[in-house]
Amino acid sequence: MKILKPAVFVLLFLVLMGTAFLQYPKSGQAETLTEYNERELRAVWIASVTNIDWPSKKGLSIEKQKKEFTKLLDEAEKMGMNAVVVQVKPTADAFYPSKYGPWSEYLTGTQGKNPGYDPLAFMIDEAHKRNLEFHAWFNPYRISMNHTNIKRLSADHPARKHQNWVKSYGGKLYYNPGVPEVKKFIIDGILEVVKNYDIDGVHMDDYFYPYKVKGKDFPDSAEFKKYGKGKFKTVADWRRDNVNQLVRDLNMAIKKEKSYVKFGISPFGVWRNIAKDSTGSKTTAGLSNYDDLYADTREWIRKGYIDYITPQIYWNIGYKPAAYDILLDWWVKETKGKPIHLYIGQAAYKINNDASLAWKNREEYPKQMNLNRQYDTVMGSMHFSMKDLNRNPLGIKNHLTNDLYKQPALIPTMPWLDNIAPQQPYLKSAARTMNGTELFIEDHPLNQDSTYFAIYRLEGDSKESIEESVRLVKSIRKTGKEQIFLDKTAEAGKKYTYLITSLDRLHNESEPSNIVIVQ
Repeated sequence: MKILKPAVFVLLFLVLMGTAFLQYPKSGQAETLTEYNERELRAVWIASVTNIDWPSKKGLSIEKQKKEFTKLLDEAEKMGMNAVVVQVKPTADAFYPSKYGPWSEYLTGTQGKNPGYDPLAFMIDEAHKRNLEFHAWFNPYRISMNHTNIKRLSADHPARKHQNWVKSYGGKLYYNPGVPEVKKFIIDGILEVVKNYDIDGVHMDDYFYPYKVKGKDFPDSAEFKKYGKGKFKTVADWRRDNVNQLVRDLNMAIKKEKSYVKFGISPFGVWRNIAKDSTGSKTTAGLSNYDDLYADTREWIRKGYIDYITPQIYWNIGYKPAAYDILLDWWVKETKGKPIHLYIGQAAYKINNDASLAWKNREEYPKQMNLNRQYDTVMGSMHFSMKDLNRNPLGIKNHLTNDLYKQPALIPTMPWLDNIAPQQPYLKSAARTMNGTELFIEDHPLNQDSTYFAIYRLEGDSKESIEESVRLVKSIRKTGKEQIFLDKTAEAGKKYTYLITSLDRLHNESEPSNIVIVQ
C-alpha cells in the first residue's frame, strides 16, 4: 500500500463526486434504466397504529419486540435505505415514558401499561448503529381509532382530564385543533421527545383535521364562534389558520431546542384541484389538503415552516383523476427554489394489491422512482410501508436491493439549517485480511460534531479505471476518534484505492482524507 500525492487524490475526489452511475436491471426485472443519485433520501415508514408494521401484535415480550424491530432495520439496511420514519405517537399515546400521553396499547395490549423498557430509546440506538436517520412520527390530533367512549381511555390519559379539548367525529376521538391550549399541549408533547431523545427529525403525516365523513361537519362551531368569528370570513379559513399556527410554532420550537432536528410533513398528494384554483394541479381528486383537510401546504412551503415535504402520490402514472406524473411535476414546481426538500411518498402497499391493472405491472413502481430521478429537485422517497416491502410483491424488495438502491447514497444536505462541514479525517492504513480489507480510521481532533464516515473505494489507481468504478462502499456511524471498518465486499486479488470523509448529522461532508492503495 502507498499514499498518493495530494494533487492526485483531489483529482480522484472530483471524479468521485461528479460521477453518476448507470446500470441496466438484470433479466426478469423491470425494463427500466436506473440512474443512481449520489445523494438521495431513501426512507421507509414503520407504522405502529393497529400494529401495521411493529410490533406485529400486542403483548409481545420485550425480547420479541426488540428482535422484531432489529430485523426490520436489518431488512431496511439490506434494501439500501438510509432512514426510517417510525410512528411513536399514533393515537395521542406514546412509545416512551411521557407526561403528555399514556403508554400505547399497541405495545402491551393495555393502554397505560408500562412495557418494561423504553422502546423509543432502543429504536433510536439501533437505527443509529446502522447509520439510519431516525424520524419520530407523530399524529397530533387523533385520540382513538375505533370508538368514541372517553371512558375507554386509560385513567391517566390527558383527554380524560381535558374533555373540553376533545371532539367525537366519524367514530373516533380527536383533540380539537381550534382550541389554543391544544396547540400548546401538542407542541410541548413533541418537544418532550426533541429534548430527551437523539432523533434526527420530527415527522407528521396527512392527519390534521380528520378526513371528511359524508354529510357531517366537524363539530367545532362553538370554538369558531369563540376564537374565530370576526377574524376569519369562513370556518374553513379559521381551520387552516389553526393548522398553520401549529406547523409554524412547532418548527420554531424544535429549532430553538435543537437547530439540527428536521421537521417534515407528508400530506395527501393533492393540494387543490385545478377546478377550485387555477394554480392547483390538473386533477379531479375527490378531496384535497386545502379544502378538506385544512392543510395549506403552500403556506408551509412559501413561509419556510418545514424542512421537507413528502406528498403521498399514491396513484399510478396516467391515472386520470390524479396521475402520478402530473402531480410529481406540480410538486416539483411548487417547491422549486424554496429552502425545502421534496421527497415523494410511494405507495408500496398498492403493488399487486389494487384493482387497477397498473399496480399489477411490475414496472409501475420502478418507473415512478426513475421518473423522480429525472428532476434535480426531487431529493428521494419514503415508502409505505415496511410490511408491504417485506411482502415483496412483484419482486419490488429484490428490485430495490439489486437495482434501484443497489448503490448506497448519502442523504442530501439542508444548507439553510447548517452548511459547515467537518474537518477531513485521516485514513491511517488499510490491510487485506481473509475476510476483506480492514481500514484504520482516525477522525480529525477538532471534529466535535462529526457523526459518521463515508467509505469510498475505487478499483485500481488510474484515472481510466476510476471513472468506471468509483463507489461509495458504505457509511458507518462514528463510535470514537479512532475505529476500524472491514470492507467485506473487497475481492481478493483486486487493487483498490480507498479514501474516507467525515460527515455531520446534517450530512455536510468534509474534504477527502489521504488515499491508501491496497495491492
